Amino acid sequence: MQVHQQEHISRVTQMVAGGSSGHPEFASDSIIHDSWRRCARDYRLDPTRMQEAIILPSHRLREHQDRMDEFLQIARDGMQALYQHVAELDYVVLLTDARGITVDFLGDLHTEHSLRRAGLYLGSTWSESVAGTCGVGTCISTGQALTVHQGDHFDATHIPLTCTAAPVFDGRGQLNAVLDISALRSPQSKDSQHLALQMVTIYAQHIENASFLRQFRHDWLLRLSPSPQFLEVNPDYLLALDAAGRVIGYNRRAQLLLQDQVAGPLMGAAFERLFNLQLGDLGRFIYSSPADRCAITVAGTSQQLFLLATPPRAAARPAPSAAAKPVPTPLAGLCGGDPALTRQIARAARFVNSPIGLLLTGETGSGKEFFAKALHASSERRGRPFVAVNCAAIPEALAESELFGYLPGSFSGAGTRAKRGLVQEADGGTLFLDEIGDMTLALQARLLRVLAEREVLSVGATRPVPVNIRVIAATHCDLEALVREGRFRADLYYRLNGAHLVLPPLRERTDLCWLIERLLANPRNGDEAAATVLSPDARARLLAHHWPGNLRELHNVIAYARSLCNQGRIELHDLPDHLSGTPAPKPLAVPSASLPAAPAAPTSEAAQLLQHLVASRWNVAEAARRMGLSRMTLYRRMQRWGLASPNQRDGDPTR
Repeated sequence: MQVHQQEHISRVTQMVAGGSSGHPEFASDSIIHDSWRRCARDYRLDPTRMQEAIILPSHRLREHQDRMDEFLQIARDGMQALYQHVAELDYVVLLTDARGITVDFLGDLHTEHSLRRAGLYLGSTWSESVAGTCGVGTCISTGQALTVHQGDHFDATHIPLTCTAAPVFDGRGQLNAVLDISALRSPQSKDSQHLALQMVTIYAQHIENASFLRQFRHDWLLRLSPSPQFLEVNPDYLLALDAAGRVIGYNRRAQLLLQDQVAGPLMGAAFERLFNLQLGDLGRFIYSSPADRCAITVAGTSQQLFLLATPPRAAARPAPSAAAKPVPTPLAGLCGGDPALTRQIARAARFVNSPIGLLLTGETGSGKEFFAKALHASSERRGRPFVAVNCAAIPEALAESELFGYLPGSFSGAGTRAKRGLVQEADGGTLFLDEIGDMTLALQARLLRVLAEREVLSVGATRPVPVNIRVIAATHCDLEALVREGRFRADLYYRLNGAHLVLPPLRERTDLCWLIERLLANPRNGDEAAATVLSPDARARLLAHHWPGNLRELHNVIAYARSLCNQGRIELHDLPDHLSGTPAPKPLAVPSASLPAAPAAPTSEAAQLLQHLVASRWNVAEAARRMGLSRMTLYRRMQRWGLASPNQRDGDPTR
């Protein structure tokens, strides 16, 4: 390997210096050689370096993913279809953004260590300026589909790899993403990747077209193709027109076909300048017609294309002045302003009616089932069953019959009447699979078939029954680690992980006061007694607690304290004993006469104000900075809600 690397470095160095004549086998590959020159001269990269893969931390990766959320939903289906074709050949499928950051990934997690080391993994950076000549980076630089095979790479670290990439453009002609398949090992000949290049190009076009049709669904859509057979399902060219017949969008192939037909930019060009057809005649192409009636020609040429037009869906178009679609009420009610959870809820709102699987992860007690119920209540399936299955609680011997049902006498102990399983009980609604990481491998195989075929076969039955279910899975486990250990099926993991939502633990949430007030204002078990309030020192103790049990522990603590307190006011001694180990601040010196009336619960403003004051140890200047207020404004609010700092001395409010 060392000799191979030295030969590669010598070849790159000689090419960059202008001496390619000694290597006729590379003399014709101008794309690769131009990239090598950019790497050396523009990016100042060193071909002798052996650089480790650069993988972004999760919070930075999430920023890149959030910018293209809707596109990622569309692209995932295309990625999964492509991966089914190449997985057995040991390829991985990568999707990067226009900067070369891998925002989605499909691959064999049993080889995760090798894939991460090579950079064929989620969050890896493949821009040409960082990684040198490579499939993704050089595709971004050239805008072309290509293969960078073994010794084509600039960096000697990457010479074992073969990478084939194709660009995905948006409806304005700008690069949106790159679809790539790569392998750690491959045959020596670059010709072995010819089929890979064709497949990646086809699926990149599928993703591009699907995204285009979604983006311009409220405008005139023109599908064009050299032949009519696949005009409706797989058109070569796509155009979007506004009401005046001017171009407002196009896919890449339409751009390359038509950009020479106008003197200026294609964007904004009139329809009549592109085709030998009047805009007023477009209506007769709305419905499928015999081939000789849907043919048109490109303006100024004899090139014939077949056209299918789709008018805008005016009824579905939002009003121009309408604000962004609000988050559904059930989801919005889960959060009191915590930024991390708000971001997850905003992402979840986009998936409420999507058919893709959702995976919820977070610590035990962080509210995954509440979140799943809110998703169900926000969707078109509300009013249909929500069936929650705790995969860790079902005895292994009964799990199959409980999930999938059974026929009479199908096994020893089966009843005399057939029983519908939990999967069938969820038909038309949502199946929530909690603690999915604890499901046995045998059940995983059965579940995978249900999800793939959308049908369930009861124990003892010979014919499957179709089911229409939305699946939401949840776990506190690291499923990727379980896949690597062989304890969870990779194909089921990818099927469940259509979108991944991470719920923050309670100790990291900034809306704890809001949660406490909500629990106090909503007595459990139908108790209609007067609302309960917290004393300042009890509130401070709750805010200072680490909450290892998360929301479940908070619910129990509030219920316990409400049961013990007198006259609807929870004091410090009413809290459970285990809270006594929490380092609590000094009791708050709030004059009793200035407290709000006992029956009234503090408002969310008062609760948030107190939370910031306690978090800053009653440093008023620091609390004002955190809240973005002036100190005088903060003092006025403290006075309004009867909050006095325990740090006051001799009447000096600044201490």
